[in-house]
Amino acid sequence: MTAMMKAAVFVEKGRIELADKPIPDVGPNDALVRITTTTICGTDVHILKGEYPVAKGLTVGHEPVGVIEKLGSAVQGYQEGQRVIAGAICPNFNSYAAQDGYPSQDGSYLVPRGLCGCHGYKATAGWRFGNLIDGTQAEYVLVPDAQANLAPIPDGLTDEQVLMCPDIMSTGFKGAENANIKIGDTVVVFAQGPIGLCATAGARLLGATTIIAVDGNDDRLAVAKKMGADVTLNFRNVDVVDEVMRLTGGKGADGSIEALGTQATFAQAMKVLKPGGTLSSLGVYSEDLSIPLAQFAAGLGDHTIRTALCPGGKERMRRLMNVIAANRLDLGLLVTHQRKLDDIVEAYDLFAHQRDGVLKIAIKPH
Repeated sequence: MTAMMKAAVFVEKGRIELADKPIPDVGPNDALVRITTTTICGTDVHILKGEYPVAKGLTVGHEPVGVIEKLGSAVQGYQEGQRVIAGAICPNFNSYAAQDGYPSQDGSYLVPRGLCGCHGYKATAGWRFGNLIDGTQAEYVLVPDAQANLAPIPDGLTDEQVLMCPDIMSTGFKGAENANIKIGDTVVVFAQGPIGLCATAGARLLGATTIIAVDGNDDRLAVAKKMGADVTLNFRNVDVVDEVMRLTGGKGADGSIEALGTQATFAQAMKVLKPGGTLSSLGVYSEDLSIPLAQFAAGLGDHTIRTALCPGGKERMRRLMNVIAANRLDLGLLVTHQRKLDDIVEAYDLFAHQRDGVLKIAIKPH
């Protein structure tokens, strides 16, 4: 009989439920990873709400921490029983998109099924777990192109310490990297959820010396201070744009990072920029955006707007875990709750409604 496992699956809009599914077979380039800890992401909530389409019956989740259960015959340099993570984005690094510098946009594996053009470029297709293949909110996950995507966890680091690396840390840091931060810069980070908090921390590590964190929740702003914010602004109490202009002597910020995905935050992130500044966009938007004309200077203000999808791959994961291992940053602070996989429906309700000061929930299959 086929061995079975528990998995959280998308049933329909408004319903993600626990179900029994077969444990995946391992192909030559794959690895089967037994999940020890995973978590719920804001993107998973978009899926739950029907705002981001996935196939019915798909296992959701894309942030794996676990142990190699079985290796494909072609995978070298790893051992069964080894603790590993894999990036939420797991491209084929032999692809055109990857070799062109955009591995997160790699859809090469879709070409044989006629779902992608012959060169394999497809926006967001590098995000496979819980999007185009079964994800990580389960007892096991199959990691494709495992040799390029598995990263060994350094000795001494706990699951909770590295849980942010597959997505939240990688995405937040990419937001800071895309903001073109230079030593001594002023940077405004809009929204201090887990990704925004990691963007705040990344801005500090890259050399920004005035980091302004914006949110409507004072508890999250307090965490932002611990992550590296110099100034915190609650948008419920202050006009954020006016205050940024006051703090910068009317110049505006060198960079802004939008980490929520709404028209209001995008517009404010544009309005706080100096001429020549960079807006780094991380939000997952669910409707068309408009750009405020005056602050965009009719397209003549030398502004840069950059979007990003979380970078993946073992080298990215290695570098992020190095930051943790070197005690440059403690992202265990973001793990505020813990639940069993059996309680995944309740965990989604908690996370989606942002109750009880939740930031991230560590989901444990056992």
